[in-house]
Amino acid sequence: MASEREVSRMIKQGFLSSDPTLSFNLPSSTTPPRMKMVSNNGRSNRSLNSLSPPYTTTPVYPDNQTQTLFQIMSEEPSHQSKISKIMKEFEDLNCYGRGDVRLTVIGKDGHAQISMDVHKRVLLEKSGFFRDSLKGRDQGVVVQSVEISDCDDVEVYLETLVLMYSHDLKRRLMDEDVSKVLAFLKVSADIMFETGIVSCLECLEAMPWSEDEEEKVVTQLGHLQLCDLAAEVLQRVSSEPSTSTRANDIFLRLLSGVMQAKDDKARREMKTLISRFFRENSSDHGNRLDVSKDSLYSLCYRCLSSLTLCLSEVTGIDDCRVDRGVLMAQVAQEAENMRWIVDILIDRKIGDEFVKLWADQKELALLHSRIPTMYRHEISKITAQLCIAIGRGHILVPKDCRFSLLSTWLEALYEDFAWMTRSCRSVDKKLVEDGLSQTILTLPLLQQQTILLTWFDRFLSKGDDCPNIQKAFEVWWRRAFIRQHAAEPDNSHLQITVCDHPN
Repeated sequence: MASEREVSRMIKQGFLSSDPTLSFNLPSSTTPPRMKMVSNNGRSNRSLNSLSPPYTTTPVYPDNQTQTLFQIMSEEPSHQSKISKIMKEFEDLNCYGRGDVRLTVIGKDGHAQISMDVHKRVLLEKSGFFRDSLKGRDQGVVVQSVEISDCDDVEVYLETLVLMYSHDLKRRLMDEDVSKVLAFLKVSADIMFETGIVSCLECLEAMPWSEDEEEKVVTQLGHLQLCDLAAEVLQRVSSEPSTSTRANDIFLRLLSGVMQAKDDKARREMKTLISRFFRENSSDHGNRLDVSKDSLYSLCYRCLSSLTLCLSEVTGIDDCRVDRGVLMAQVAQEAENMRWIVDILIDRKIGDEFVKLWADQKELALLHSRIPTMYRHEISKITAQLCIAIGRGHILVPKDCRFSLLSTWLEALYEDFAWMTRSCRSVDKKLVEDGLSQTILTLPLLQQQTILLTWFDRFLSKGDDCPNIQKAFEVWWRRAFIRQHAAEPDNSHLQITVCDHPN
């Protein structure tokens, strides 16, 4: 009975039509709503197709989907509550008395119909569409009827019309979420409700967005084509086209900052984050940031200089001095930084020059041999990292460069292998062994023989403290003594005949 009394009160005050047809099963659709205007005596007015979405005179209701207002209010209390709330807000904002325009909002396929008496003066003042539609119509017509059909969301259309009566739209929108404001914006754009458009955009500009909401905002504003009006809102996600120099400077600053970080935990977290940025950027070929190769290699040279300086100082310090431990911590950090940059180079497929650069570090390798293994093994991880990349085909360098790499650093890798694999859980022993094996097997057969025979003697002496590359040894043995491949002379005779073709 309470619901019936409330509906009766709304009908008497003109907020609802006495037409009992109302349903809320609204299908989703991207088709724009259809509108048409009729006078109170039933005379059809001129077409308004050029002003906005087209109009219809009468909605079509399938018989099996028609329900009375009271049935809907009893069966769908949540919808009844929403409509009641909208009409209550309209009642509170309406200071003009009974309306002179009967406005009917009809859902998609006529599934919902709600009528209310609104005021022509408000429509003319607030909406460009209604201003163009209602202005200058027949003076003899006292009450006009407007139907808005094929609406995706009847409630949003009603609420937007009620917003025309609000004196503080921005404050009213503060209670809504991003999706609801976007819905108001779409309807406001449909009916050219200028104040509504501006208020919605101002609200969107100030509101925080989740990533999903950000995607909705960008998509919706793109579809509405509001151009300059939406530019300020989109400044959050777009700017002037970034030049390669600007992007390069930003990345160089981030990389340098992480490499010089004093807090170990923060440095590890930021390394992980920036590495993810690089991977995401590499996978998006259509939007790839141009971070220069020279900038990355400049960081490599900086690390090499620091490593050489630190190792030089370490070898000249008495073992009992405290400064030695501080310097070795710096060595470990610089080696870790170097591995990080090398990972980025490999991921970007520009690590070939670093292989030659590392192979040429004779002085660093000599200094490396003069300090205890427990401090220096971090440097040997760089050699292991390069062997893994070469063995997987992620770095392609000439055979002379590959042999030079092993000539300079293989002995150090052998010496540090036990410390490297036992003290660091992040080092995969089998991965290092496989990478080293594959790198050796890419060399000419005689170079394979030299390296693998030396390994054979060491493995017999050191056992598990030496990398187990037995599989590479077996492959070399079969190549050298079982499946011998000798280059056969090419006895084929390719003949080429040139004929003149008559004109």
